[in-house]
Amino acid sequence: MSAPSTSGGPLSANPVARLLRFIFFAVVVRAVILIALGLTVRHRERLPRCGPAVLAGNHNSNLDALAIMSLMPLRLLPKLRPVAAMDYFYTSAIRGWFANTIIGIIPVKRGSGKEGGNPLALAEEALKRGEILVLFPEGTRGEPETFKEFKKGIGHLAHALPQVPVYPIFMHGLGKALPKGSALLVPFNVIVSVGEPLYGTKPYNEFVEELEASMTALAGQEKLPAWE
Repeated sequence: MSAPSTSGGPLSANPVARLLRFIFFAVVVRAVILIALGLTVRHRERLPRCGPAVLAGNHNSNLDALAIMSLMPLRLLPKLRPVAAMDYFYTSAIRGWFANTIIGIIPVKRGSGKEGGNPLALAEEALKRGEILVLFPEGTRGEPETFKEFKKGIGHLAHALPQVPVYPIFMHGLGKALPKGSALLVPFNVIVSVGEPLYGTKPYNEFVEELEASMTALAGQEKLPAWE
């Protein structure tokens, strides 16, 4: 069996693949996110109505990307592309097929920046095509309701394409509903708060600081229950 494609290019135009992706998000994802879990969305009107754009969220759960994608209208589904680590999804041909065809991820090779490459080159290409990326500046999932230091990649990406808006999205509750290392979904009310868009017109490090401050401010606006 051949290895799955990791090109990160445009999504397949195959009508069967497009239909499978539509059914997965319209039926399965929305049933889990919008019905099994209670979802409260603040400032939904701030979300982009077209691409290119970056939706940047905090990362506590395997459900994070699907939750953000569920906020967007289904007509934009062909443009929605989560950015994820290649070594996590491409461990088998079937897993890679699902990542490419159904989730639509753009793979990132961890550590490639240290080798002199641009780990977000495929993400830049996607934005130039007008796509909408779902990206987690922390890089990996952290402990529930605890921010990890943001990686610099989001700053480099924003600086490379300063005309593309980056929307901070704070999420609370998914780390309880499906925490790291768990396969059991626990019904738990989820709060999602969308911030004003930011632009990479400043040096990349200043942009990262601005994004972190915006995310912290969104969290501070919520009266969150104690985390047990």
